[in-house]
Amino acid sequence: MKSGTSAGFGTQWFLKMSPDKQDTLLKMMVLTIAALLSFSTRLFSVLRFESVIHEFDPYFNYRTTRFLTEEGFYSFHNWFDDRAWYPLGRIIGGTIYPGLMVTSAVLYHLMWFFNITIDIRNVCVFLAPFFSSLTTLVTYHLTKELKGAGAGLVAAAMISIVPGYISRSVAGSYDNEGIAIFCMLLTYAMWIKAVKTGSVFWACLCSLAYFYMVSSWGGYVFLINLIPLHVLALMFTGRFSHRIYVAYSTVYALGTILSMQISFVGFQPVQSSEHMAALGVFGLCQIHAFVDYVRSKLTKEQFSLLFRNMLLFVGILTTLAAAVATATGKISPWTGRFYSLLDPSYAKNNIPIIASVSEHQPTTWSSFYFDLQMLVFMFPAGLYFCFKKLTDANIFIIMYGVTSIYFAGVMVRLMLVLAPVMCILSGIGVSGTLTSYMKNLDVSRKDKKSKKPDNSYPLKNEIATGVVFMMLAFLITYTFHCTWVTSEAYSSPSIVLSARAGDGGRIIFDDFREAYYWLRYNTPEDSKVMSWWDYGYQITAMANRTILVDNNTWNNTHISRVGQAMASPEEKSYEIMRELDVNYVLVIFGGLTGYSSDDINKFLWMVRIGGNTERGAHIKEHDYYTPQGEFRIDKEGSPILLNCLMYKMCYYRFGSVYTEQGKPTGYDRVRNAEIGNKDFELDVLEEAYTTEHWLVRIYKVKDLDNRGL
Repeated sequence: MKSGTSAGFGTQWFLKMSPDKQDTLLKMMVLTIAALLSFSTRLFSVLRFESVIHEFDPYFNYRTTRFLTEEGFYSFHNWFDDRAWYPLGRIIGGTIYPGLMVTSAVLYHLMWFFNITIDIRNVCVFLAPFFSSLTTLVTYHLTKELKGAGAGLVAAAMISIVPGYISRSVAGSYDNEGIAIFCMLLTYAMWIKAVKTGSVFWACLCSLAYFYMVSSWGGYVFLINLIPLHVLALMFTGRFSHRIYVAYSTVYALGTILSMQISFVGFQPVQSSEHMAALGVFGLCQIHAFVDYVRSKLTKEQFSLLFRNMLLFVGILTTLAAAVATATGKISPWTGRFYSLLDPSYAKNNIPIIASVSEHQPTTWSSFYFDLQMLVFMFPAGLYFCFKKLTDANIFIIMYGVTSIYFAGVMVRLMLVLAPVMCILSGIGVSGTLTSYMKNLDVSRKDKKSKKPDNSYPLKNEIATGVVFMMLAFLITYTFHCTWVTSEAYSSPSIVLSARAGDGGRIIFDDFREAYYWLRYNTPEDSKVMSWWDYGYQITAMANRTILVDNNTWNNTHISRVGQAMASPEEKSYEIMRELDVNYVLVIFGGLTGYSSDDINKFLWMVRIGGNTERGAHIKEHDYYTPQGEFRIDKEGSPILLNCLMYKMCYYRFGSVYTEQGKPTGYDRVRNAEIGNKDFELDVLEEAYTTEHWLVRIYKVKDLDNRGL
């Protein structure tokens, strides 16, 4: 009785509110639910496993964040890491975007200030889900500025569960993108406010949001090219005004000065080719404003003569200045990653280290549907409604949508940039569609009887009902699809693998951590470990051992040397390992369990990168293929492949192991073939440790006698 009374009181209290307050309260409730949904959907991995860091880069981020919280910002900024890139080392403060680490450290110290004693590891694990909730709120406000509150709520609900964003924001995915998408959308929201109002206040907030973005992720280059492109489009369409001039001049000037405070960025905003479009549009804004002023003081004939001469003079002067600055090196050329966005084949032909990364590959059509589902179909509808009512803000979101869909097609990693605008434009499309057709519904029998049928629009009510139910079905299937994709594809950390047993149960493969902790507690502290660069961050963070190369991939020559060691026969590899003071070698092997992302499947990239430098010119990719051009590990395989160091480390003792019923010994379950070289011994290495499922194999480099004596 008591609860019923309280419920009745709550209903009465709500009904007594004014319609505007009721509407505001309902919007706040829906937005809160969307934010909580965004946070909760990213906790699948924590529910399935313990709080574990995902992937590879997050381990470096966690390690540096822990150092920051323990040693302070000054020590962090000046930290020389001698555990990485032996014997070169790495200056941490000048080679990273520190926004992620600083954000975590601030939250950590803030919670300890309020006596919430949380470990820094848990802050790192839950940071991305927390910022995904903030992203939901920012998406609402950005879409509200573009279309309205209804579209904003739909967009917020969509982005809270869209797989394309969840893939980089689940619990444990402690990477730069976890906070960068929030920073990006916040910058865009502030930019739209600045464009609408022409206010220096909103432009300054946009600059601060942009500074946060620059400190967090290298993808800030997309922002500093998209915003000038928007201003340029407004100029060409005759929409340039004093509002745009104030907004962009403030954002560019203040944002550039702030971005240069990041050590890793430095003077790039005024020296690199990727930033020249922003500088050029800033100059055009000043010229445009000056021309408008001069036009107001001269006659039409005088202004026409002056404008032609001035346009010719400024054009020639700008072209000469750009040519001289580029020739003298004052303006640096585009980077390889930027070239690969404009020409997808560039990295494959010129920079194999970039092409070898799976997330740098072109996106397949199925990936768009897998990560976006119904958004693929509602995206064009959102563009239609934006074109229908073309405003300065709508032009921006159209340009964001079109450019991001191109870049997402070039590089699968940039699906993350596409997902938010897909949700925004789909929110506008769904909201616009429902608003249009729900007006056509006859909601009461009385009204239906009193109204005359509209002969120009037959079956008006039936069509409207069908469209509304179709949109409802779309939204329901979208919810189920997102939940399934999140639980099955994006909630299992790569460091802890899982598979389904025949009885439907789950088998856990924890070989990676098993191997790293073996290295940590069973090898000397000054040991140097050689592995392919993919595992460098994990070895440094979990095994606390010195590694030769890691996921930073800043030195192609050093990585090439490791590739040469892996692709060479034992004798030649031993010379390289002695040259690099290697004590242990670690390889990943999936032939026993069926794990396809092992080093044999990555081996051709080691060959390509190893042979891409002068010292590795003798390594030719075609030598590792059969005469028919096949990459085979069986008896038909290339003799050079069957006797290289990587092959021997992976298949040592494997030739006597049964992997499947009815198959011979040494049957590789990934390559579906019986290995061609079974009976061999290692001359320069000795097996130190092999994990339970043979996923990680560690070898110790022998101290051979000096044969020259």
